[in-house]
Amino acid sequence: MRYSELGRTGEQVSRVGLGTMMFGSQVTPADAFSQMDFALERGINLFDTAEVYAVPPTRETQGATETIIGDWFKAAGARDKVFLATKVVGNSGMDWMRPNGGPNRITREQVDYVVENSLRRLKTDVIDLYQIHWPDRDVNKWGTLTHVDYPEDYQSFEAQLETLARHVEAGRIRYVGVSNETPWGVMKFLAAADKFGLPRIASIQNAYSLVNRTFELGLSEIALQEHVGLLAYSSLGQGYLTGKYQGGAMPAGARKTLFQRLGRYEKVQADAAIQSYLDLAASYGIDPAAFAYRFVDSKPFVTSTLIGASTMAQLQADLAAFDLDWTSEMDAAVDKLHNRQPNPCP
Repeated sequence: MRYSELGRTGEQVSRVGLGTMMFGSQVTPADAFSQMDFALERGINLFDTAEVYAVPPTRETQGATETIIGDWFKAAGARDKVFLATKVVGNSGMDWMRPNGGPNRITREQVDYVVENSLRRLKTDVIDLYQIHWPDRDVNKWGTLTHVDYPEDYQSFEAQLETLARHVEAGRIRYVGVSNETPWGVMKFLAAADKFGLPRIASIQNAYSLVNRTFELGLSEIALQEHVGLLAYSSLGQGYLTGKYQGGAMPAGARKTLFQRLGRYEKVQADAAIQSYLDLAASYGIDPAAFAYRFVDSKPFVTSTLIGASTMAQLQADLAAFDLDWTSEMDAAVDKLHNRQPNPCP
């Protein structure tokens, strides 16, 4: 396993991170335990979760993933071997997330509540990386590319960092990060941290894949110049880049079959673009999932690639992908396709 520094923290995290959002929905607690055992054995020290998991978000499964991880920490005695990342939801109307209902926001009262409950479920005294899952303000996200006049209704960046700083000072969280954030948002957080002496964001967790390279349009420069590394998610395009959904296939037990929440990867140009990458991988005699993962892992602005699996066999195959020798010829071939059909699944 290879490791990279997380931002400017001095912490070394595995180049492959274990994504856990299916623990408690598609993945049973017993299978989740097996996955975490295997990941740890193979040198993965970064485990990523969130208060809203398992997915899809429901009142019944909210918090289930953190609970499973906490139970495993207790059973395995492995808390000190894991760099634990979790998240607080941003601006949303999921009124079942908080005891008093209403919208979710990054306020002192709500973050205090969420941190306390995440620590309890995770059976730990400290969270290593605490991330804002998506912004407290309305922004273009999850496939929206056109300009929208969103209302300017959000907690100031200074106030959000001050809220998180209280937990850093108390030792409940060590580092902070963001997710599904924009270039402007990242720079505002960095500026607020510098100006007011507040915790500096260490990472950004955004989608990045062969069919969604929007991170390169501004955020990659920030990641490199400001040392705010990308924790890349959805690098298989929620399974589309494996080829399993091509031709309208609906495999039993697959996320699309179960939940029908993959619209981000079903846009007008998506089928042709995905097929072109499947064909390119085949031309090199490489499994398409391995090809997709190693493309992401090869980028200098990526700190870690999060992998998530519904079965142990899938997890083993995903991890093996990172041993693939990525060449400049492959990179050039990918760029050629990308320039012909850029970002069909933003």
